[in-house]
Amino acid sequence: MRATVALVTTLLAGAACAQDQDAAALSLPGSAPQAAQSARAWQLFVEGAAGRAQIRNAAFSEETGATERVSIDLQVDATLAPGLRGILANRLDVDWLHRFEQRKEVNTLKEAYLSWQPRHDIILDFGRVNQYSGVANGYNPTDFLRDGALRSPVSLDPASIKKDRQGSVMLRGQALWDGASLTALYSPALSEAPNASAFNPDWGATNARDRALLIFSKRLSEDLNPQWLLYKDRGAAPQFGMNLTKLVNDATVAYVEWSGGRSPSLLAQALGQEGGEAFRNRVATGVTYTTSNKLSLNLEYQYNGTGLDKTQWDALSRVSLPAYARYRQFAQAAQEMPTRHAVFFYATWQDLLISHLDLAAMMRRNSDDHSRVAWVELRYRWTRDEVALQWQGNSGSLLSDYGASPLRKAWQVSYRHFY
Repeated sequence: MRATVALVTTLLAGAACAQDQDAAALSLPGSAPQAAQSARAWQLFVEGAAGRAQIRNAAFSEETGATERVSIDLQVDATLAPGLRGILANRLDVDWLHRFEQRKEVNTLKEAYLSWQPRHDIILDFGRVNQYSGVANGYNPTDFLRDGALRSPVSLDPASIKKDRQGSVMLRGQALWDGASLTALYSPALSEAPNASAFNPDWGATNARDRALLIFSKRLSEDLNPQWLLYKDRGAAPQFGMNLTKLVNDATVAYVEWSGGRSPSLLAQALGQEGGEAFRNRVATGVTYTTSNKLSLNLEYQYNGTGLDKTQWDALSRVSLPAYARYRQFAQAAQEMPTRHAVFFYATWQDLLISHLDLAAMMRRNSDDHSRVAWVELRYRWTRDEVALQWQGNSGSLLSDYGASPLRKAWQVSYRHFY
């Protein structure tokens, strides 16, 4: 810990003098980054954390070891000329997991693009853009560009996963008018293979093939604003999507998110098998209830028609362990559910007991194999500083969705300073 404190102190001093450092976010999986409010063109925070993790090793016994992390996160949104902005978002994570692996560095170039607004109702963007879609919280069937975007999974919080992933290189245009908007983008193929090197921009992960997306939104009433999407991946059939939210009452919002189209199963895609195309649906639907004392509760049902059903999932590991491992790796990279059915619960409570003390909790349950992952965070905020205590646990049978994870339990204390 003495060495960690010294390193954190050095990084804090260096960050104050060098605003062009690579940037990052740090937390035990599950911490959603919160930026300090400022009128400046840039925002920077440095975070240090320490904790312990219970890991299942290759001999299937469990070991406990110390974990440490230092991260730097930088965001820049600067006006370069009238109507022209430059956007940069970058994160560097330096991770230690003692007794289990050596020090690990991962740099994530989240965004780097120019945005030109020639008129008040027209916006053109070019560069690496983190484009995401969807109204659901835990699973987003219409988030078509998420495949390969998660380079450094340091958070289980869905909002953080969307914000801290790497974007895709694209040309994007947006047209706005009263009560409606149209977005069109084209993302070209730049490289065929991902690159896991620490400081590589990893174009192959996000731009391995040509892709195009159209998004149209139209407000039908004060509490009904549907969105329709059309996605095309080179060599694949078009995929359609819809997002719909409805205000049930002053405290309750219901939503449904759907995508569908002809495609092979997720297993066929993972194993490179041809044929077997069929019209497959993906759905996430749920409700969010918010109380007057800032407690928000969200319950969501998730369905993935490309995933394996319970019988197929149970049989896969018995038939072929290599195929099972390859399928899990493919599903994780695509940020897809490996099975058909799941349930997601998320709760937040701002100003718990005292001002600036926030509680967040999340649980994901695979309904086909009954495995689950849970996470809880308690965070206190000052103007430029935050301290958090986090806990995470995975449970389930050995080859289940969450039971197969080497991480069994972990807790961590983190401290974050904004500049």
